[in-house]
Amino acid sequence: MSTSTTFRASTGTLLEDHDALLLDLDGVVYIGPDAVPHAADALEAARAAGLRLAFVTNNASRPPAVVAEHLSELGVPATGQDVVNSAQAAATHLAATLPAGSPVLLVGGAGLVEALAEVGLRAVTSLADEPVAVVQGFSPDLGWKQLSTATQAVRSGLPWTATNLDATVPTPGGPAPGNGLLVHVVAEAAGRRPDAVCGKPERDLFDVAVQRLGARRALVVGDRLDTDLQGAVAADLPGLLVLTGVTDVAGLLAATPGERPVFVARDLRGTADVHPGVDVEVTGPDSLVARCRAAVVRIEGGTAAVETDDGGADGLDVLRAAAEAVWQARDAGGTPETAALSTAVAEGLLAAAPGDSAGDVVARG
Repeated sequence: MSTSTTFRASTGTLLEDHDALLLDLDGVVYIGPDAVPHAADALEAARAAGLRLAFVTNNASRPPAVVAEHLSELGVPATGQDVVNSAQAAATHLAATLPAGSPVLLVGGAGLVEALAEVGLRAVTSLADEPVAVVQGFSPDLGWKQLSTATQAVRSGLPWTATNLDATVPTPGGPAPGNGLLVHVVAEAAGRRPDAVCGKPERDLFDVAVQRLGARRALVVGDRLDTDLQGAVAADLPGLLVLTGVTDVAGLLAATPGERPVFVARDLRGTADVHPGVDVEVTGPDSLVARCRAAVVRIEGGTAAVETDDGGADGLDVLRAAAEAVWQARDAGGTPETAALSTAVAEGLLAAAPGDSAGDVVARG
């Protein structure tokens, strides 16, 4: 018996099948100050094919114009209008409930200051300014003093909005603490959680981006399951996972139904590819086989293994088959052991990677 699958075949290339790309930034287009290899050329090709681009990011530390300038320096021409960030979403949320000119305690950076000003609210940094709400977003300069002031304000009962709950942010040296961990610090000290969380994985940012672009067939592109891809599912949009940031093989195999991608690629060059689907055949009460073109992964009696390791043109067919097999087994109530499978798939991806591949993250397994 065959079953429906999450991975699905594209009709043509992803650029042919879609009219807009809603792109995460950190881990997709750049990592810290540096561009992800091949990102600029891939996005230039997307624009040449007629697609519109929006950069949809949870990073609230920098104003859109500053982000756009950074993108332009990396060879990806952009304006502030092309950037949709969680600071804007948080500010919009606050403006809907507060009178114009209200003072809001800022726990974050310049991106939040600008976003608040754009909606007619005033950023303050001291309790002496009598703030009527608290907003918290990521800033690499955030320190103990700001977190302490935020804790006092939150404990006093002021409404508290967080731009996002990302646990980590990508850096050239690997994942570093993100806004979610800093929000957790305040939550633990204050004894309560934020009243509202904006940004991904909520669908608001994607809705704004789709509206700005006038898109009818938008594709979400991200590197994180719990924000980018979960947000795509929430917004009822197809998602492409690229392996240049946070998510590795083990993470993809562990994906829950609400955060699974429809497509996967090593990097943004995958937008120019035709993507295969996966066929899954249930062969018994505790067994199934998943096929992606010539790649075959079998689960039998709780053991998952690669049967045919043909990775296909992009080297990812075994990963597609492995992920779909594990997802189907778990959704049916099984508990397949995936450690050996994850290692085998990761090693195969590394061996099949082109010498200039940006997707070396897969080697982590």
